[in-house]
Amino acid sequence: MTQVTLPEYSNIATTLKSDSLAVTPAEMHGLLAGMLCGGLDPESGNWMPMLYDYTNDGQGWPHQSLSLAAAALAQASSELIDGQMDFDLLLPDENEALLDRGDAVSDWVSAFIAGIGLVGVTAGKLSEDTKEVLADLAEIAQLGIDEDDDMEEQALLLEQVIEHVRVCAMTLHAELGIKPSKEETKPTLH
Repeated sequence: MTQVTLPEYSNIATTLKSDSLAVTPAEMHGLLAGMLCGGLDPESGNWMPMLYDYTNDGQGWPHQSLSLAAAALAQASSELIDGQMDFDLLLPDENEALLDRGDAVSDWVSAFIAGIGLVGVTAGKLSEDTKEVLADLAEIAQLGIDEDDDMEEQALLLEQVIEHVRVCAMTLHAELGIKPSKEETKPTLH
């Protein structure tokens, strides 16, 4: 797959806001990544109605924001399917306020869990390991940054949480997501 490069988080946020969409880039990316990790085939095109229903009361998105969502889906799909451990969450960069980054992680995880549910994954069909990963994510979605604690320590803990979320997403994709197609080579008959 070709590598897709997204604009900066703040630019995506500006576009979504100017299109009157009440969704953050983290929520958008988390939702799409959740759908992929739940088994959505990115080529099917059925992700758009789910995105519209979850984020905009079933109404379509303006072209520019929809293009960003399609690019985010393509990038996440490429990163997850190639299996090279390079899947990244779409979050504000490290220069942003720690509280904003913490909120974005919580938003991403909440939307990710919703995305898994939107594609029809039910707990009854999951392995115990997968259930445990989802339980971890549900707890992480409730976390926040404590302003009264050492902010440097909080920043380090947040980076550890982000890494854990990233690994959880890749783990879920490995069990539930679409696998890379392996081209079968057939022996040549002489």
